[in-house]
Amino acid sequence: MRNSTAIDRIIAWEALDSRGTPTVACEVVLADGHRGQAVVPSGASTGAHEAVELRDGGRRYGGRGVRNAVNNVVTVLAEAVQGTDAADQAEVDRLLRETDGSADLARVGANAVLSVSIAAAIASAQAQGLPLYRAVAGAGAGEDVLLPMPMINVISGGAHAGRAIDIQDVLVVPIGATSFAEALELCWRVRAGTAEVAGERGLMSALVADEGGLGPALTSNRAALSLLVDGMLRAGVEPGVDASIAIDVAASQFFDGVHYHLAADERTLTADELVDELAGWSRDFPIVSLEDVLSEDDWSGWARATGVLGHVQLLGDDLFTTNPARLQRGVDSGTANAVLVKPNQIGTLTEAREVVRIAAAARYATVLSARSGETEDSWLADLAVGWRTGQIKVGSTMRSERTAKWNRLLRIEQELGGRARFATGEFG
Repeated sequence: MRNSTAIDRIIAWEALDSRGTPTVACEVVLADGHRGQAVVPSGASTGAHEAVELRDGGRRYGGRGVRNAVNNVVTVLAEAVQGTDAADQAEVDRLLRETDGSADLARVGANAVLSVSIAAAIASAQAQGLPLYRAVAGAGAGEDVLLPMPMINVISGGAHAGRAIDIQDVLVVPIGATSFAEALELCWRVRAGTAEVAGERGLMSALVADEGGLGPALTSNRAALSLLVDGMLRAGVEPGVDASIAIDVAASQFFDGVHYHLAADERTLTADELVDELAGWSRDFPIVSLEDVLSEDDWSGWARATGVLGHVQLLGDDLFTTNPARLQRGVDSGTANAVLVKPNQIGTLTEAREVVRIAAAARYATVLSARSGETEDSWLADLAVGWRTGQIKVGSTMRSERTAKWNRLLRIEQELGGRARFATGEFG
């Protein structure tokens, strides 16, 4: 007799992400009729070692169409997993990766593979009558639920905001909050206070960045940090006590192979000089997290950076690209102390979960992250809870593709009441 949670058929189509760029949407239908749907996100500042999205080329959508990836979902990938128990995520993902056959999923496309991986997980949770966060937590997870500390984008630059400044994101971390709802409201106040200060100084423009942050034209990168602190003060939030700062440097974006070019500061720096610059910022501002402080393959530079900056959370994104092997290299060499987890960087939920496992075993912090090209899906919030990542980064407090994740976390907190713990104390 056929398993009722076996994958029966798969539907896929071309959808649009939050930047209006095509992406892959997929629905997995089980033998018992339960369904799971997922729309895949896409990054702007992508690391060189990420799994490869398949794009069509040609004239449609400026070459960014995904009809070939969609076709791969409903043909070779559907054939590979048909009849497989959707509850066996590891087996589903093994078959998806085996069907592609390449290390970076370039043949059928990481966007195609991930759409099936996520939709199968959602369908399985539906069949089990469980919220997704419970289903992905696995057997033996217990009743204790950990709601993640949010990092919320306030000021954007780099590839997310027309390079108004060089660093990509300046974020508020509500370290003094004692619940997720309180954390979100605190961040809302800081964003509003920062917008108010920027407006009074004539810095505001019509630009809202890819992730919902402010995109003011500032005179330097350091000015963005000062503006955020002033925004905290305007909001009645004490810097370093109620809220602190996280920075996504995204250094690979302004690295020419030899030097780092800070165009906003009109300066060209070596790796050592950039690390020293960031150390100076950390002394002058309440910074608790620094992401991608050097280029993605500068392992020796990262080793020095870890020694100099390791007193804060030193977060690898382009460095690790949610890749178990790259993270293990970092752990073995003592490089960084935290990892950003983006499922679309690696292509399957199983491998992304393995990165979380390796990090936890090595006492590296984990931050589950959205992409700049997001969707209205909320499954990322459930993964953060189910995988107990402790932190989440999905953008600002506006734009529906961002608020979908925040709203899902608010619902989980409301639903569980006192049975849910908030990751307060994540930064000491």
